[in-house]
Amino acid sequence: MSKRVAILQSNYVPWKGYFDLVNSVDEFILYDTAQFTKNDWRNRNKIKTANGVSWLTIPVRHDFGQSIEETTVSDPIWAVRHWDQLKQCYSGAAHFREFGPLFKNVYGELGQVRHLSAINHRFLLEVNSILGVDTVVSWSRDYRLIDGQTERLVDLCRQASASEYVSGPAAKAYLQEDLFEDAGIELRYIDYSGYPEYRQLHPPFEHGVSILDLIFNEGPNAARYLKSTSRSFASS
Repeated sequence: MSKRVAILQSNYVPWKGYFDLVNSVDEFILYDTAQFTKNDWRNRNKIKTANGVSWLTIPVRHDFGQSIEETTVSDPIWAVRHWDQLKQCYSGAAHFREFGPLFKNVYGELGQVRHLSAINHRFLLEVNSILGVDTVVSWSRDYRLIDGQTERLVDLCRQASASEYVSGPAAKAYLQEDLFEDAGIELRYIDYSGYPEYRQLHPPFEHGVSILDLIFNEGPNAARYLKSTSRSFASS
């Protein structure tokens, strides 16, 4: 039986492409044993505002070499700040009244959570539920981890009984593709191009913003803007 697997670090309320990747596989492994990287997507993402694109950033304590799962929040009222900013920016969106209370509750809960991985995981599951994504979400820490960047990914795929590994296109720059071939695992790259535009506040249109933008603007129709419903991949 075929099984598709993706392995990626958790991100803070990531963009729609992230959820396309999740929805394109049978198991999504959160790779939070990886090293935390500053100025990346792990603890921040973009939203639309009346003055253009703006960052939502969770302040964290950072020591060199720490993993994502070891990373903790440094500002106890970050969730209050973020929710206030989202409310200010999206209160005029078509579906904010419907989905705003749900996320207000999530932010209220997460204000008490210390670890970044747990915060990202909570949002991932919440958004999956809204989008109708039923992919199994697991953690890399639940598997054996060997040395080697590509070797580790291949071995995780083996342990997860994957017949196919689905990756973001940026990984073409560093993956040793022959190692997947030698292991009998098909390597595929998801295609992030050609997304349709949707109703969005504050033009011009911007694709690379948090999934919250799509949900607040399109509500129950948000999943229609994921390409994974047709499982569209670029050729490896």
